[in-house]
Amino acid sequence: MNLLPGVLAMAVIVTASNILVQFPMGGFLTWGALTYPFAFLVTDLTNRLQGVAAARRVVLAGFAVGLLCSAIGTRVIGDFGPLVTLRIAVGSGVAFLTAQLLDVTIFDRLRGSVWWRAPLISTLVGSTLDTALFFSIAFSGALIWLEPGNDVSWAGAATSILGVGPLAPFWVSLALADLCTKLGIALLALMPFRMIVAKMTTPVA
Repeated sequence: MNLLPGVLAMAVIVTASNILVQFPMGGFLTWGALTYPFAFLVTDLTNRLQGVAAARRVVLAGFAVGLLCSAIGTRVIGDFGPLVTLRIAVGSGVAFLTAQLLDVTIFDRLRGSVWWRAPLISTLVGSTLDTALFFSIAFSGALIWLEPGNDVSWAGAATSILGVGPLAPFWVSLALADLCTKLGIALLALMPFRMIVAKMTTPVA
């Protein structure tokens, strides 16, 4: 069982996302929001083509790369302190591992259904959990005890949700924008999922 393509793809996506998250795109997103959702595509392709055990190994490889990126980020000092704080590191790791493993489990349960159901539902559920865990751990005022020295008051400032809705902590808008991006990419990713699976499972004449 050759896991190298899946591991390399996951490593590239996780590394690129950790770099691109430093660059804002509009008022609520970073460029990393466009790359990170493809981690679910890699997991689902591995699950479909090589099975649930292989998918879990690819997830663990991605988790290890994420830990390395976080460790490096904590030592890089930007204008407002370390690029990666403890809360961001914990939130990122917990969210990635929990959401990806849930994706693997849901996909495996649905693998016998119509082709699109397993990748779509597993990714939608996994993405929602990923977003909820990361943003609440990294920015919620209720979890300030995780890193008392890290001032995240800016994330708790009351603002209109996505600039148009009722007032809520600013991090809620960040989370909703991130989730909408993940869900949109999940729908778009169905096409490459279908094409790659078809190509990899078609017998060679």
